[in-house]
Amino acid sequence: MKREHSTNGGEPASIQPRSNRLNRRTFLACSLAAGGAAALRGAGRDWNEEEPIRYPDEDIVTLDARFTAYKVGNTAIERIHTGTLWAEGPAWNGVGRYLVWSDIPNNVQLRWIEEDARVTRFRVPAGNSNGNTFDWKGRQLSCEHANRRVVRYEYDGGVTVLADEWEGKPLNAPNDAVVHPDGGIWFTDPGYGSMSNYEGHKRPLEIKEAVYRIDPDSGQIALVTDEVHKPNGLCFSPDYQKLYVSDSGGPSPKGIKVWDVSNEKKLRNGRRFCSMELEGESGTADGIRADTDGNIWAGAGWVGPGYDGVHVFAPDGDRIGKIRLPEICSNVCFGGKKRNRLFMTASQSLYAVYVATQGAHIT
Repeated sequence: MKREHSTNGGEPASIQPRSNRLNRRTFLACSLAAGGAAALRGAGRDWNEEEPIRYPDEDIVTLDARFTAYKVGNTAIERIHTGTLWAEGPAWNGVGRYLVWSDIPNNVQLRWIEEDARVTRFRVPAGNSNGNTFDWKGRQLSCEHANRRVVRYEYDGGVTVLADEWEGKPLNAPNDAVVHPDGGIWFTDPGYGSMSNYEGHKRPLEIKEAVYRIDPDSGQIALVTDEVHKPNGLCFSPDYQKLYVSDSGGPSPKGIKVWDVSNEKKLRNGRRFCSMELEGESGTADGIRADTDGNIWAGAGWVGPGYDGVHVFAPDGDRIGKIRLPEICSNVCFGGKKRNRLFMTASQSLYAVYVATQGAHIT
């Protein structure tokens, strides 16, 4: 019989008690078998938590090869908060490193803080606010459904009413707002907050639903277009030479319109930018934002799984990608230090995902 050699002083292993040799061999065999079984199980391990997402995230969908340049392969869509009734109006504050957004029915503005991912009740009551943004001096602007107005929150905590009427009649219920480098504030007024008591106060609409501009010097309000059935989200192109407005009303298929901006104050040459119809399903675009390459990222919904989320359109209006969410997506904005994180308000939750582009504007 072949003798085994010990490593503990040179004494032959064969003279060790048989029971010790068998125990050791049995232990080693069992250990190897267990390791092999664990390796074979792989994904079947008990993680004691939700299964990890395998990269690339299958819900970041390429529809056109052009979208590939805007995907980050090793990132995932994250749900960073849940608990709202109807989330809208995300806006990024670069100085405070936080995201503010509205829960309209609960009449509150919430704040997600980047430093430690806390969520706080930022402003209560909030006038059933919908869209939020920041002006070029860092002051927050909000569209209030309940009070039918656009307001600015001042450094000292005061509130300045920027717009609450048009030609002597109250606004319908301002929805979304964006700022121009000349200081002008452009906002939509479709009236959703006056159609029921859920997102504001039910009352008649006294003026036509339209897009307006607040002059930074005089404070005067000008109607810039009423060519949209229900003007909802809006954004400028990266060079501010175009204005995009999503139309969530009117006949199907609904879509997004675009105009040329003339003399920084007026619109001309209105035309259809894109349709929200996809594979025979016609949903709705809500909030929209542009990236630095001129692509339009649109909150989309009211169809169901596979459609609801974010639809991405190239500058020529072609749909090139989707971010699928399990809820209707109302609004989007780019944030984070590099403006390369897309935040998405979607019904009861707030989502975020890193993208390989940047937001074109300050929020």
